[in-house]
Amino acid sequence: MRFPRASGILLHPTSLPGAFGIGDFGSEARAFVDFLAEAGQSYWQILPVSPTGYGNSPYSALSAFAGNTLLISPGLLVADGLIDGERLGADRQDNHSHADFGFAYEWKRKTLRDAFSAFSADSDSPLVEEFHYFRRENSWWLDDYALYRAITHDRDHQPWFEWPDELRRSDPEALTFVRSELNREIETEQFSQYLFYRQWLNLKNYANERGIKIIGDIPIFVALDSADVWCNQDKFKLNADGTPRVVAGTPPDSFSSTGQRWGNPIYDWEAMMRDNFGWWTARMAHSLRTLDIVRLDHFIGFVRNWEVPGDQPTAANGQWQDVPGRELFYILRDRIGDLPVIVEDLGEMTPAVESLRDDLGFPGMRILNYAFGGDAASRDLPHSYVQSCVAYTGTHDNDTTAGWYKSAPKHVKDHCKTYLGISGRDIHWGMIRAASASIADTVIIPAQDLLGLGSEARMNKPATTDGNWSWRLREDELNAGLAIQLREVTQLYGR
Repeated sequence: MRFPRASGILLHPTSLPGAFGIGDFGSEARAFVDFLAEAGQSYWQILPVSPTGYGNSPYSALSAFAGNTLLISPGLLVADGLIDGERLGADRQDNHSHADFGFAYEWKRKTLRDAFSAFSADSDSPLVEEFHYFRRENSWWLDDYALYRAITHDRDHQPWFEWPDELRRSDPEALTFVRSELNREIETEQFSQYLFYRQWLNLKNYANERGIKIIGDIPIFVALDSADVWCNQDKFKLNADGTPRVVAGTPPDSFSSTGQRWGNPIYDWEAMMRDNFGWWTARMAHSLRTLDIVRLDHFIGFVRNWEVPGDQPTAANGQWQDVPGRELFYILRDRIGDLPVIVEDLGEMTPAVESLRDDLGFPGMRILNYAFGGDAASRDLPHSYVQSCVAYTGTHDNDTTAGWYKSAPKHVKDHCKTYLGISGRDIHWGMIRAASASIADTVIIPAQDLLGLGSEARMNKPATTDGNWSWRLREDELNAGLAIQLREVTQLYGR
């Protein structure tokens, strides 16, 4: 699918300013949409907004269908009459440059419980009918997810594969008993999911009305400790006790002699095919109801996976296994129609991956931070781009452009300056202009690069667990002057 010539900004909602630990879907999110519109942008790209587990990574989620309720705006809860406005003044924090996920989790969990209590006590609430409709329409994933979260909380966050056998195997009699015992917790989670999607879809509509489309993200894998794996154990390569027979990763290379062991369970693709990819169809359809465009993470994994035995401590002893990605996407297209999809085609590309991407008409990615230091044949240099691609200065996994340039070897800096025709000062604007001037249909700039921030603002450092996903904007950093500057570049290059 081809996209019009346009550009946008990558900023995860948790990175928005705010007074309650992390960014949310409230007034600051709308202010960011207004900034995008003023700056002449067409896209807001976000990372996955699924509920996160240990480490707060949006790429290791507890569900492929549920939303991260930490993103619910307290201010909008006040507007809906679900909590007292005085509470916001008493509990607010000063805005910080980094997210406080611990505070956000504890405060939002208590606040959402109180919101549900207020809702339950008001039979005349205008939200009653809407909530019951949401629960009916989403029961196919919501009931299982809410039960999973209720059991998890009741068992002090114990992963599902360590639950008693009758719960781990979803024995009907055991689950009936648990639903009765944990009914209040289950309904609270269902109501919290309703609030998440109510606020998110209202924000998405606000953006769409102002000419801004949302690009979201679908990680190829799900976490082992997730509602998806617990409820679909026959669709994953698991042992009888629920532990993974094989896990995902990458083979040894010049960067790592033992490869990367990601630890995600791997789909039983034969079982998925026998089911005509029902789970994947539901996942894609659900995503396209809540997003305008989907970015598919690790597209290579739809052609082949590096499967590592689950009992191996490293990825060195894995092996490649073919994946029926072509069959999957043909079925998705037949059932859903045109797929507005961008694919992350980074890493070890093969002719089979390129063929699948091009046959499906999915634009791939080009990363300017990867372009310099080699020769003129680099696929990431702007003169090598094709129209049907998405150009980034960097992604959430890269250092910021300023941070990258500061630490780059001299020959890389020299190549970059010569190619861009710049002195190296304000390197971020040199890169933004180069991406914007390119033939690529779509250009996405991380907010950190727009601001020229250094490595302290990096969002994620792969293969590490500390300090990731926590960077946040400060209030008024994205100001009117910056919007004018970005609009001028955008108009100059016809975006």
